[in-house]
Amino acid sequence: MRVAVVSDIHSNLEGLESVLADIKSQGISEIICLGDIVGYGPNPRECIDYAMQWKVCLLGNHDQGALFDPEGFNTGAERAIYWTRAQLENCRDNLQQAHRRWDFLGELPRQYQEGDFLFVHGSARNPLNEYVFPEDIYNRRKMEKIFALVPKYVFQGHTHVPGVFTEDLRFFSPEDIHYEYPLGPQKLMINVGSVGQPRDGDPRACYVIIDEDRIQFRRVEYPLEQTIQKIYAIPELDNFLGDRLREGR
Repeated sequence: MRVAVVSDIHSNLEGLESVLADIKSQGISEIICLGDIVGYGPNPRECIDYAMQWKVCLLGNHDQGALFDPEGFNTGAERAIYWTRAQLENCRDNLQQAHRRWDFLGELPRQYQEGDFLFVHGSARNPLNEYVFPEDIYNRRKMEKIFALVPKYVFQGHTHVPGVFTEDLRFFSPEDIHYEYPLGPQKLMINVGSVGQPRDGDPRACYVIIDEDRIQFRRVEYPLEQTIQKIYAIPELDNFLGDRLREGR
């Protein structure tokens, strides 16, 4: 298996296109997306159009929020979801493509498994909504219950914080492991980070390459000021959603 795994694009077209260029430069053609194509950012339609071309795409909680009423979102995220829905509905120039986008979102699965590799948005226990944060290594009961459901390796997103969780309850950030980690006999949870809204203090887009017996974290710079200015120009999107891109928080 040699595949790129992306997650949490959040309608950030500049971040996505920069990541896709990096994936292409690595000679990789297969992409698996762990969900949250939309939400927060200014280009939901364009990001969905890219996602429709990939090998696998899963449902994220923001994708579900665009399809149905958003539940559990803060005010800024909820406003962004309603604006996103309006963008997907108001496509009179190309109704056929609008229907394709809705059908695509409505058919997204919650998980995908290929041999020892499980792919989810949240966790192996709750593929859509459960967060697994680095500090959860101190919650032995939670982690043991989740690891019991992991076939061998699970790739997840949702927190926007990349890194590797080991079955003996350690967490390694990409910097800790020099951006690479072997795929050995031990069970692993791998958070691939976020393409469109990193939250680990590094504003660069993040994704993971699965390359035979190892994984590689990739950080990609993109013209984030373009994305920020787009967000500022849309009254329904809070300025904070743009501001946080600069700090990766």
